[in-house]
Amino acid sequence: MNKSILKLAIPNIISNITVPLLGLVDLAILGHLESEIYIGAIALGSLIFNFIYFGFGFLRMSTSGFTAQAVGKNDSKEVILVLSRSLFTAFSGSFLIILLQIPIAFLSFSLIEGSPEVELLAREYFFIRIYAAPATLGLFALTGWFLGMQNAKFSMILALIINIINLGLNLMFIYGFGMKTDGVAWGTLIAQYTGFICGSILFYLYYKKYLVHWSRKAMMKIEALKQFFIVNRDILIRTILLLFAISFFTAQSAKIGDTTLAVNTLLFQYFFIFSYLIDGFAHAAEALVGKYYGAKDFNTLTKIIKRIFLFGFIISLIFTAIYVFAGKYLLFVLTDNEKVINRAAEYLIWVGVIPVITFAAFLWDGIFIGATATSQMRNAMIISTLLIFLPAYYLTYQSMGNHGLWLSLLLFMASRSIIMTVFYYKRRSSFLWNS
Repeated sequence: MNKSILKLAIPNIISNITVPLLGLVDLAILGHLESEIYIGAIALGSLIFNFIYFGFGFLRMSTSGFTAQAVGKNDSKEVILVLSRSLFTAFSGSFLIILLQIPIAFLSFSLIEGSPEVELLAREYFFIRIYAAPATLGLFALTGWFLGMQNAKFSMILALIINIINLGLNLMFIYGFGMKTDGVAWGTLIAQYTGFICGSILFYLYYKKYLVHWSRKAMMKIEALKQFFIVNRDILIRTILLLFAISFFTAQSAKIGDTTLAVNTLLFQYFFIFSYLIDGFAHAAEALVGKYYGAKDFNTLTKIIKRIFLFGFIISLIFTAIYVFAGKYLLFVLTDNEKVINRAAEYLIWVGVIPVITFAAFLWDGIFIGATATSQMRNAMIISTLLIFLPAYYLTYQSMGNHGLWLSLLLFMASRSIIMTVFYYKRRSSFLWNS
């Protein structure tokens, strides 16, 4: 059982880590150019796409859950139909994104302020990279499907291919051809299409046998599409609320002051670092829970959930120890500003408890996605955001300031864990999580 979990978790962790590493390399490349406006342009342009694609994250999650359940049922027909519905949704969504690119750009640059020089370059970046949408969303569908097929290795291979090609093209376009932000945009676009083509080749080489079970009529079956979109709707609502909570945290940090914004931004990197690792186990949970949920093997399902939580708890303790005893030293890696470091040290206690407070929320997300119990996951997020996070902040910010903001964030994460735990134990014996 440990081997099954690690076989899925480790490739996902490697895949997750490549994303921030590439971002750091891109910033380093642009940071050595003659002006800082190139970094600002990429920051603004990337922010827009992060919002767009973060919103479409439901596609990967729902695909992995539905596919894993079909695998558990040994339903070869449904396995290929899930992929086709997911790709249909991906290409439909990307068509709308490209069709609406001018309104999206107008709205985005109206909300995001930047100097005229930065905005000009950011627009150039945006109108090139926007055409990568079909490949990007198509990759969401493929990687989610591979994970549901209990094959995290292919997702890892694709992530490595995309990021290595992206890095190589960025270096070639910028240092070889003298391009700037437009070179980064073209590098991303080409890398995304290369990744999608490689993913399609891997599918054909290893899974083409499933194509004999595909039919357009079955793919467009109303009840199946309805269930697919209901699950995606629930995950989308959950994702929007999570994005709102993170954005609210950043916005309130800025209201307190520039130094607090810098401090919280740096300390939030501790949360992101931990999330990249624990998400590997959450993704493993999606695949394994979906498989045994589909097979209605409740005994194995329960054992898998307990073992995944054991892994998560051990990892959270390790990270808590690192953050408590070495948290301040890590700040020196992120900045050399003594004022920011000294202020950040005042809030390290909150960072120290982040792993043990938040790990369960990540794992429950993976478990509920695997069981496609997305209505419960959605409800937990609604309650935690509207009834816990926001009230906690408004009740504490005047007396506690930034400490109140961190307390509210941790209560938000803790409440998600508690609520989903209650939902699980309430439903686990009946296999009716998603009823």
